[in-house]
Amino acid sequence: MKIYLIGLPGCGKSTLGKQLSKRLDVPFIDLDIALEQREGKPVKDIFKEKGEDYFRKIESDTLRKVSEGLPEFVLATGGGAPVFYDNMEFMNKLGHTIFLDVPAREIANRILKSNKEERPLLAKLAPDELKDQIEFLRSQRIRFYNQAIHTISANAIKVEDVLIKLQSETNT
Repeated sequence: MKIYLIGLPGCGKSTLGKQLSKRLDVPFIDLDIALEQREGKPVKDIFKEKGEDYFRKIESDTLRKVSEGLPEFVLATGGGAPVFYDNMEFMNKLGHTIFLDVPAREIANRILKSNKEERPLLAKLAPDELKDQIEFLRSQRIRFYNQAIHTISANAIKVEDVLIKLQSETNT
């Protein structure tokens, strides 16, 4: 089974993805880390040196290579990956897409407690601007996120929530 976790930066894709991959005993892939390994530099440096257009192109290419190279996995996309190069359609054809729909206020709180500088689209924002920017990103991306096969909405999404969603589909 190929599982793609999508959603805004800070919604928990990587954290949940690692836990889910252990429960399902399949590899976990963080698309940003795969991209960093390919390029030999952090995402923030790719953005700064080559721009978002270049980043989105290699992000899409990396998504396809990883997806076609493994029979099963849990993959955490970057927040913007579903928006570009028909990536949502690609992921929906190959596996299960799950939109982790976490409220903007919760995401802002999480990002403020983490290393915000690692998130190129949010790094330069003041704390009081962060929630507004997250809501703006959501408004720009929601039509792509809503194409996911599954949506889970909550402040804190657990592995069991994902397993129940996947189980309900296989039983119908």
